[in-house]
Amino acid sequence: MPATHAPNPDMAPTLLRRLAGRLAVRPGAEDRARAALHALDWAGCAAAGAVSPAGARLAQGAAATGAGACVGVGMGAAGLSPAAAALVNGGLGNVLEMDDVHRTSILHPGPVAIPAALAAAQATGAGAAAFLDALVIGYEAMIRVGASVGPGHYQRWHNTSTCGPFGAAAAAGALLGLSEDAMVWALGNAGSQAAGPWRCRHEPVMTKQLHTARAAMSGLQAAELAALGFTGPEAMLEGAQGFYDAFCPDPDPAAVIARLDGPWMIWDVSFKPWPACRHAHPAIDAALDLRARGAAPAAIRAIRIETYAEAVTFCDRPAPTTTHEAKFSLQHAVAACLADGPPPLAAFEPDAIARPDLTRLRGLTAVAATPAFTAAFPRRYGAAVEIDLATGETLRAEAPDALGDPENPVDEARLIAKARALCAAGGRSPDQAERLIAAALALPDDPGPAPLAAFASALAEAPAYTPEDMHT
Repeated sequence: MPATHAPNPDMAPTLLRRLAGRLAVRPGAEDRARAALHALDWAGCAAAGAVSPAGARLAQGAAATGAGACVGVGMGAAGLSPAAAALVNGGLGNVLEMDDVHRTSILHPGPVAIPAALAAAQATGAGAAAFLDALVIGYEAMIRVGASVGPGHYQRWHNTSTCGPFGAAAAAGALLGLSEDAMVWALGNAGSQAAGPWRCRHEPVMTKQLHTARAAMSGLQAAELAALGFTGPEAMLEGAQGFYDAFCPDPDPAAVIARLDGPWMIWDVSFKPWPACRHAHPAIDAALDLRARGAAPAAIRAIRIETYAEAVTFCDRPAPTTTHEAKFSLQHAVAACLADGPPPLAAFEPDAIARPDLTRLRGLTAVAATPAFTAAFPRRYGAAVEIDLATGETLRAEAPDALGDPENPVDEARLIAKARALCAAGGRSPDQAERLIAAALALPDDPGPAPLAAFASALAEAPAYTPEDMHT
């Protein structure tokens, strides 16, 4: 049995110990059903990410890391060690910028928590109910820590990367049956592995995928070691030379333990309908509103985008040259929507970027942060788009909440359609896509291992088509 120790009676319970108490609560049936939708959403994102250059290199690296009983998305029957599976699967869900997102913590829990939970579930032979419970618990830890780090942290650090190990450790720890002490150790050692400065935003590199991959693997390994009695720092968050001290100039520690008896945080996570940075989504929604009202692109003489300051910092790119830059360009996203309507993945590819009509619309666009939208962020992601027409008419549309946020939700049918499109982008046949979708949606129906085995098997299927085939 792993060693345990009693907390210091002279010390108030630390943030991690109080968080561990919350994580010991079991989610309910409705929570598990919600978790299955996030599993579906991640599965589609990962299936598409698996055929990307970053995905191919992660798969090569994982295959050389260790063999075992765990699957890699799109890697066929070849088994991976839990660490290798968490690494490769953890890097795939973020490739296309369509992963789920939590607003106030400004992070993406799915690409980190789900791969860690899947690896731990396969390693332990867990059933579907335990897997879904672990997703809810992993999201909870990651979001609560993320909500506490403060805006100063986000200026330098990728919250998904720095806070992700906490979520991965919590998800894996739930499946490993960690005691409260062991969960605290796992969380403490997860925090000691926090990393991920934002330099990758400035260069066309694959590092952002390594951020999520390492977060998933680091948290999983922290939980595995805790199960063996490997201790970790209980005051990792608030203690001297701890997480806040090192990374956070303006933390909000109370956010970690706020409303511990409230609904699970997974209910406050948003789904992303568009293949672009989330900061561009409200402007996309407003532009689609204008197009639906009959605004002809050729008649547009000026475009003004109003949004919050963080969106301008991340996405003010008037002349993108790569797919990555286009996904982080308010100007391109709005131009594509005004010209063509709802943007598919192809709207951000080089052929679309080079189109003369989109180049013209981008050149007509001014971007500005406004006090109202900035004050509402990050509780609300809002934007407005205003266009001047050749007739002298001015049209304006506002989107105070992005589509997919809890205040402006998408339904299950839309999530299924998104998963189908992503599977197609990942080279999966219609039959393969339907197997994966059905397996994800069936996870809440049976608590035993069979539904999870079917989900893992569908994830592992090699694509029917290669990227080269899809472009011929």
